[in-house]
Formats: sequence, structure tokens, C-alpha cells
Amino acid sequence: MNFFLQLVVTGFSLGMIYALVAIGFVIILKCSDAFNIAQGHFVLIGGYLGYTFLVPFHLPIWAALILAIGVAALLGLVIERLALRPLVGQPELAIVMMTIALSTVLEGLVTLIWGGEYKTYHGVLPTFTLAFGGISIPPESLIGLLVSIVAVSALMFVFRYTRIGLAMRATADDLKVVQSLGIRATTVYSVSWVIASIVGVIGGILLGGISGVMIPLAEIGLKAFAVVLLGGINSFGGAILAGIIVGILENVAAGYLDPLVPGGGFAQIFPFVVMVVVLIFRPYGLFGTARIERI
Repeated sequence: MNFFLQLVVTGFSLGMIYALVAIGFVIILKCSDAFNIAQGHFVLIGGYLGYTFLVPFHLPIWAALILAIGVAALLGLVIERLALRPLVGQPELAIVMMTIALSTVLEGLVTLIWGGEYKTYHGVLPTFTLAFGGISIPPESLIGLLVSIVAVSALMFVFRYTRIGLAMRATADDLKVVQSLGIRATTVYSVSWVIASIVGVIGGILLGGISGVMIPLAEIGLKAFAVVLLGGINSFGGAILAGIIVGILENVAAGYLDPLVPGGGFAQIFPFVVMVVVLIFRPYGLFGTARIERI
């Protein structure tokens, strides 16, 4: 029983990181009606930034996070200004294609700067461990859990109780009405891309501390995509709950199913299997809003 609870607790921590990354997906989707295929590459950049600030620069974790957030904000502004702003008012497919091109460019930059080699920074993180009963949370998972909870809570506060959050929600509902009220949609888009970049980079730092950093870390974008579909593409709360579900399922599958499968790896596809089953019965996700179009 303790083994199962251990898997659930560490899976919960992993799931909160997935939820954090998935929120970046939801933000861009709600503002532009397009999927940000490059979200996973923000995570990849975050992982390598975490390595750079923590290992060669020997910075404490809090300083590394602050610097990485600054770099992420600048990256989001540059991407929105140079690549996405010219596409305002264009078909959603054009934005999706641009994010695909961005993912290729970002991966190329990572390879150019860091060589795409495997990096790890487990040893430089604080070594405190939380234990209760027969269950313990390793430092990497504990840091990931605490930081992701704080980040998700801050984002939810911004969306619900600030002017920019209200503007973002209004833009997601009806762009033309927002523009008629004098709200600059370009400012909303800029903030959206900055937030998406920041949550991706933070998620990359946290995941890099757990499993190390390498080019395939960008594939976390696929898991975040699955989280968004499972929770509902227009629901922040659904993304959080679905992220937790995916994290726990992946961890439990790794503990119980992978040893039964030659070569393992079943944990990587198990959450997607569950997602497919759920979407068969709830096409709009667990908390998504069904849209009925009249012809």
C-alpha cells in the first residue's frame, strides 16, 4: 500500500508540473483559437536555462528561477512581436503553422547553444525531503510541487482578479467587442505569449531537476496537449485536474505495468490511452464546454 501511495504522491507532483505547462497551451488557445505547437520547446529551453544558471553559474534555485523567468518573458515578447503579431486577423491555421516553424527554430537554437547534450543538475538542488508515514517526497519532486502550486495559484489569481486577466478572458470570448471597448488586443496577445513562455520555462526547470534535460524533453508538449484535451480546451481548472490525473496515471503505470512489459515504456502511452477512452464518451473533455453550431 505504501508503494502505491508513494507513486500517487510523486505522480501528483509531476501532474502539477504538467498542469502548469498545459495552462500555457490553454492561454494561447483561448486568445487566438490556435494550438501552440512550440509550447514543449519553451519547456526544453527552460530545462537548459536551469542547467546553465544552476551548474556553470552556481546560482541558488530562487535566483535561477527569477533569471529564467526574465529570459522567458523576453523570449515571449520577441516571438509575439516578430512572428505572431503580423498574423493577427489571419486564419488560425496560419498561426498553427507559425508555431510549428517556431518549434523547429527553437530546437535549432538549443542545439546551437547547448549542443543538445544530456544535462542534469540533481546534485545542486536542496536536499530536504518531506516524509510522512512510510511515504517520502524526494527533493526534486517536492520543489516541483511547491513551485508549480505557487505558479498555478498566481496565474489563477491574475485571470480572475486583475484587469489584464479580465481583458484576456474578454478577448477569448469576443475579439470584436473587446476592440470596440478600446482594449488593445495586441497587448493581450503579448501578455498571453509572455505567460505561455514563462510557464513553459518554469516547467522545464522543474522537469529537468527530476529527469535531466535533453532534446526529447520538448515532447512534453505532446503530454501537455493531451492534458488540455482531457481537461477541456477552454478550461483552466480542467487543465489542472487533468494534469494531476495524467501525472498519477503515468507514475502508477511506471510502477506496476512497466515491469510486466518487456523493455518497459508502457507508462509513456498509458495516459494517452485513458485520454482516448475519456474523449470517446466526452468529446469536449472532462470540463470543456460543448459548442453547438446552428446551420
